[in-house]
Amino acid sequence: MQASKLTPRSVVAATSGNVLEWYDFTVYGFLAPIIGQVFFPSDDPLAATLSAFAVLAIGYGARAIGCFIFGHIGDRIGRKPALILSVLIMGAGSLATACLPTYDQIGIYAAILLVLIRILQGISVSGEYTASGVLVAEQATAKRRALIGSFIPFAMLMGCVLGAAVPAALSSVFSDEQMADWGWRVPFLFGAVVAVFSAILRRHLKESPVMSEVDRSGPSPAIVALTHHWRTVVQMVVLMLPGAVIYFMIFVYAASYLKSDMHISSALALEITTLNLLVMALAVPLYGWLADRFSLRAVFLTAAVASVLFSAPLWSLMHEHSLALIFLGQLGLALCNGVAWALSVTALTSMAPPTLRVSTVALGYNICMAVFGGTTAMVATYLVARTGDQNAPVIYIIIASLLSIIVIWRLPKLIAQAREARG
Repeated sequence: MQASKLTPRSVVAATSGNVLEWYDFTVYGFLAPIIGQVFFPSDDPLAATLSAFAVLAIGYGARAIGCFIFGHIGDRIGRKPALILSVLIMGAGSLATACLPTYDQIGIYAAILLVLIRILQGISVSGEYTASGVLVAEQATAKRRALIGSFIPFAMLMGCVLGAAVPAALSSVFSDEQMADWGWRVPFLFGAVVAVFSAILRRHLKESPVMSEVDRSGPSPAIVALTHHWRTVVQMVVLMLPGAVIYFMIFVYAASYLKSDMHISSALALEITTLNLLVMALAVPLYGWLADRFSLRAVFLTAAVASVLFSAPLWSLMHEHSLALIFLGQLGLALCNGVAWALSVTALTSMAPPTLRVSTVALGYNICMAVFGGTTAMVATYLVARTGDQNAPVIYIIIASLLSIIVIWRLPKLIAQAREARG
């Protein structure tokens, strides 16, 4: 990779969009019960909430389209245009959501418009994480590449924390009636303001030096990545397996389990989850620093082995009736999980051919998140129902970690091969 001076302002500009993207998606998930009643009125509150979550899932699935759109923009036009367009689409979606008429005002068209907004935002998400990660990794110096790259997932996780904290704070200030009437719009307005701030910062970003090597003729970069570098895409998916599986297991499936089976209140479950997300976010730059010092493979391998060895006892702690033990169990898994996220940008970018980086990374990352991350809660539920054993999901974590070790061990070779490739 070629490197140029990457200023702190450039790092903030590149990472700011990730805060917005994940803030918005977390806010939507937190406010799903209210949004369900506003846009999908039903006598059954559960049905309305499920409808709202279905819209969230549709937006998540739209990432597949975004891989091709933003992969093409990022690899053919530039990393910087992809980042500006991504954050503007997300900000426009946040503003549109905040101003959207309700079902009572325009009927079914309100729900249709909400679906379209979430699809557009889902497309923009696929370009944000990958294009920003590629840009900072390409411009960072070799000695600090993993540390600089770790600020992308750090921003993502802080967006999740912020997305949980803002609605929680508003709920403590406004009454339930005020939140249902208009209070739910405020977090989305805040997201739109963040988008404007991010877009202004990104105007001053420097384009990646790699763009001078790009051949702008021929088929779409995403098509080339799929046809000529599909093995690399598959290896990226496997590398990120523990990151996706453990994250969704402890922050989605387990959070639901704590409320339904452990009878912990929603507020308390959210507090535990938010605190562990914050700790995980703060640990991410440390993992990046360690990778620069000891190598990507060493730190990745340590976390994968730790996941294999300690996932069972840590998962068991999460099934204890002591809040302290539940917190420690989730914390331990979160710290193991943090490594995959911290090093994802640097590892995936290093594995991809230089002129196809945005497309290849977008495909590997988003396929893993959609196919394995998005289905983790369902797989865990099936395993528990099938076996009657609440510890059965641990098997899934261990298998994912063992598979990733195969790719982790080959990382130095894969990175060397990518440096020689030219798309």
